[in-house]
Amino acid sequence: MANYYTDNNLHNRTMTLTGQGQVTAVPNIVVIRLGVQTSGKDLAPIQAENAQITQSIIQALRLMGITDIKTFQYSIDKVYDYENGRQTESGYLVRNVLEIRTSNLDMAGNIIDTAVDSGANIVDLISFDISNREYYYQQALNAAVMNAMQKAKSIAMNMGIQADPIPVRITETSTMPIQPYYRQELAAATPILPGNVNIQASVTMDFAF
Repeated sequence: MANYYTDNNLHNRTMTLTGQGQVTAVPNIVVIRLGVQTSGKDLAPIQAENAQITQSIIQALRLMGITDIKTFQYSIDKVYDYENGRQTESGYLVRNVLEIRTSNLDMAGNIIDTAVDSGANIVDLISFDISNREYYYQQALNAAVMNAMQKAKSIAMNMGIQADPIPVRITETSTMPIQPYYRQELAAATPILPGNVNIQASVTMDFAF
């Protein structure tokens, strides 16, 4: 997008352009959220069952060398049945989700399989990220600025203007993106392919010429 206008006070012409930049990085962190969901009529026994299975999962993962494990979510919800338009309580649902982080991406599939073998019946999220995301975003932002500047020079050249347009205002129109994620169904020998992380940035720039 390009806009052109004349500033009568500054006696110059101005163009407004957008710039886009993208950097591709190889992820070096995997985040997995998995856990245990139990249900039943009496709360105490299903809480105890959930805690026992969760502890078995934690122990199994620690035996693999996974140390960055924390509770992401713990919830207790009542379960209701509906019959003839009436709502009746039928028990409870206990959900305990752990968040596991590791820099060994090759272990992602084994982490899931080990957790499932230990009783996990929830796999909520698998995400791949980079530890220095801010660094790559700054690179994408610089590329966006250069993209806008190249557009301005090209337009000026086609208009027969000898001097390069001068940037007078830069507005960042993007924000550093959150880490991407995808959900994974439970499966044996789970294959996990991280791919690359694309980080994009955009700016709007005003040029005087």
